[in-house]
Amino acid sequence: MNKAINISSIFPKHLFWDVRLEQLDADRDQRLIIPRALYMTDEKSFNDDIAKLETIYSSDEIVRNLKSTKERISNRVCEMVAHRYHIPVFHRYSPR
Repeated sequence: MNKAINISSIFPKHLFWDVRLEQLDADRDQRLIIPRALYMTDEKSFNDDIAKLETIYSSDEIVRNLKSTKERISNRVCEMVAHRYHIPVFHRYSPR
């Protein structure tokens, strides 16, 4: 898969407020890009947001990075990803 892409042409720039978009590399920086692309998703935008990620990354890459990220990805987003890929539900945070 060709990962030499312009991230800012696919995802909103505000998701990457703290990095220089022109320096992001889809392969090298997937640990940042994948969780940030889903950071603000919800039930309405999830299908569009995940489809954008799927043009760059495999489902395995998406799941692996979401499970290991330190970004604040909601449990609901993790549930939606798990349902999409027909895998066991996983959560980033334990319920209190």
